[in-house]
Amino acid sequence: MTTSNILEKIKQYNTIIIHRHVRPDPDAYGSQNGLAEILKASFPDKTIYVVGEEEASLDFLATMDDIDDHTYKNALVIVCDTANQERISDQRYLQGKELIKIDHHPVVDAYGDIQWVEENASSVSEMIYQFYLEQKNNGLQMTDRAALLLYSGIVADTGRFLYPSTSERTFQYASDLVAYDFDRSAIYEEMYKTNLNIARLKGYILQNIEVSPTGVSHVKLTKETLGKFNVTSTETSAVVGVLGNIEGIQIWVIFVEEDDVIRVRMRSKGPFINEVAANYEGGGHPLASGAKIYKWETIDPLLAELEALCK
Repeated sequence: MTTSNILEKIKQYNTIIIHRHVRPDPDAYGSQNGLAEILKASFPDKTIYVVGEEEASLDFLATMDDIDDHTYKNALVIVCDTANQERISDQRYLQGKELIKIDHHPVVDAYGDIQWVEENASSVSEMIYQFYLEQKNNGLQMTDRAALLLYSGIVADTGRFLYPSTSERTFQYASDLVAYDFDRSAIYEEMYKTNLNIARLKGYILQNIEVSPTGVSHVKLTKETLGKFNVTSTETSAVVGVLGNIEGIQIWVIFVEEDDVIRVRMRSKGPFINEVAANYEGGGHPLASGAKIYKWETIDPLLAELEALCK
């Protein structure tokens, strides 16, 4: 698969609808909306939509379009940053005529008529900028707003360029993007601001973590605890990294209780954890994955598998 195949397919359609994953992060928003802005600038006669549930914390980046089912007729659908179909936000994506998948997660669900997957890419936002670079001589145009969105996605998914996925190419693309006209300071301020409830929850996590001799740590956030701090399950994504800088921790897990499931947020400094996540209805990157369990008793066998990795 080459980016030229994707561009050729885009040129064939008048209506293009871009999706991304549920519980979106800045890379999901950045890649989805960055691509939309590039296509709007490049093909002003086409109709481009972005869809999915709104995430209030990311309104500073973009808001979603509200479209009816009929819009999908004879439309091209592109899904960004989503490894498996279950996690695509707005399940109407199947109503389009053709489907393109653009992703950087390990392949667990080979969906789509065209699939472009680069596991070594730091983010899908990085891939969208690569798409632009490779096809700018064939009509693609970059804008200041597209650059803002793609830069935001890259910064977030690389942990401000600290994660191992950050490559020489990542830095080069970021360097290119900051040459466009947007306020980087404002983006950082919005992306990394912390409200008081989240700050207090971080303190609770630091006071209640359990750490094993091999370096596996975990903390449980029950519905009662979340209620006490007035934090939603979705908002707990902001606390996942709080344990990452503690000496001696190799793998850390935050269990988040919801009404009918317990979300498992897993991170690692070295051992690959995505295969363990796959054993519990999850998956993701080798060092950053998610999973689901349905009762607290399942914690022990899951942690035992992570212990085995550290040993």
